[in-house]
Amino acid sequence: MKKKSKLRRKEEELLRLELSKAKLALEAAYSNFENVVDPDLIDCYIYEVNAVQKRYKYLLKQAKQLSDNEMTEQII
Repeated sequence: MKKKSKLRRKEEELLRLELSKAKLALEAAYSNFENVVDPDLIDCYIYEVNAVQKRYKYLLKQAKQLSDNEMTEQII
């Protein structure tokens, strides 16, 4: 049981780190988007913002799923 909780803590820690990195990447992409004037770079940053948003959304789903699984295991 201890091994499982240790593994879960490590997984949660890694997920929090990835969420933090994605949030910083999103802030950077928005900042870059707001500061460019070249149409090609505008398109580039639109794609970057969309890609990072999708990654962030995916990580949030993973965190929710991990949380839901934890609650289910506690009930059992």
